[in-house]
Amino acid sequence: MHLVFEDQTFSFELLRTVSYAPYGGADIGECLATASHIRERDFENWYEQWSKTARRVHTLADSALQQGKRVSAREAYFRASNYYRTAEFFLHGNPHDPRILATWGTSRMTFRQAVKLMDTPVEEVLIPYEGTFLPGYYYRPDDSHHPRPTLMVHGGYDSTGEELYFMVAAAAIQRGYNCLTFEGPGQGALIREQHLPFRPDWEQVVTPVVDSLLTRPEVDPARLALMGISLGGYLAPRAAAFEHRLAALIADDGLYSYHFSEKARAVTKVAALFGRALAHSMLRMVMQRNTGIRWAIENGMFTFQVGSIWDLIEATESWSLEGVAHMITCPTLVCEAERDHFFAGQPKMLYEALTCPKTLLRFTTDDGAEEHCQLGALLLSNHRVFSWLDATLHVNEQRPAGANTSLGF
Repeated sequence: MHLVFEDQTFSFELLRTVSYAPYGGADIGECLATASHIRERDFENWYEQWSKTARRVHTLADSALQQGKRVSAREAYFRASNYYRTAEFFLHGNPHDPRILATWGTSRMTFRQAVKLMDTPVEEVLIPYEGTFLPGYYYRPDDSHHPRPTLMVHGGYDSTGEELYFMVAAAAIQRGYNCLTFEGPGQGALIREQHLPFRPDWEQVVTPVVDSLLTRPEVDPARLALMGISLGGYLAPRAAAFEHRLAALIADDGLYSYHFSEKARAVTKVAALFGRALAHSMLRMVMQRNTGIRWAIENGMFTFQVGSIWDLIEATESWSLEGVAHMITCPTLVCEAERDHFFAGQPKMLYEALTCPKTLLRFTTDDGAEEHCQLGALLLSNHRVFSWLDATLHVNEQRPAGANTSLGF
């Protein structure tokens, strides 16, 4: 699927930004107009144009708020937050670039202004974690303390806690779920402000989150689910192998192993034959031509806090569910996008390694849902994922009195 750009990476990231329109995170015309001014494969121009749009929409939000127009302000703050996130996306090649913290910080700030204007309760949370805190947002359908099914959601290689609202949390609260979105090491605030890199033993991250949620009276401890998105398709299953208080697990898309050496086979072969100096020169030439490879390496070095591709390869050597996947006991949904250009083949590897009750949910080109994590088809994705989760947790959607409450796939 190519949207505006011939470059796959630019096309996909535009699709990602546009995808949040159904949940208030984008306006399609704004996105297409912005993209029309961006030069192919130009990271700086990407930042400039998305920042320009973000600032314009941010001004609309501030103006609406000053006029007491709560809904218009909320809508514009949400869009501005997503556009600032998009602007910051390709800046990680220089981890000391001050625009990283400033632009991401404004994305977070505008999002927090938006959630203050929501019709349903939202709480900014700080979850105790190894001498610091994991930041998150706790969403509820209403102010009641009636025990409800609760979904925990975290992202992956590059997502932020704010983005997770548009991807999953909005859909969850519409269906009567509590939803806690949070960031762990390598993500969002923890990498940008605290410089805490990714870690493979994600159970050490998820268990404090479960502990925190189970202190809340409106959380049904028997209906607690975990969802990991993108690289989270490895992280969440890893956590579930050791954290057995979960009633359900969703890996979107499923990921069995993440060894960066697999993405850099040609470079490692050249290094083995001719030395790292020549391999490094070759890699720089490839990065100039291929935005996907350039971004993957630059973001990997940023989120793993390493100084070279060789350190990145070493840091990911233990990232595998081999000998671990069979320890997952809760029902598990593994999502697979037909044309996933990041994790092709990985969902089936995870699915086949599982011994728990399991479902492989495939999204296809015919559905327009073939891209990584079904971006571009989030209404369909959430429809199917929550149908599975409702059935697994024995949940009926909250509907108006007298409405038909039957569920089906």
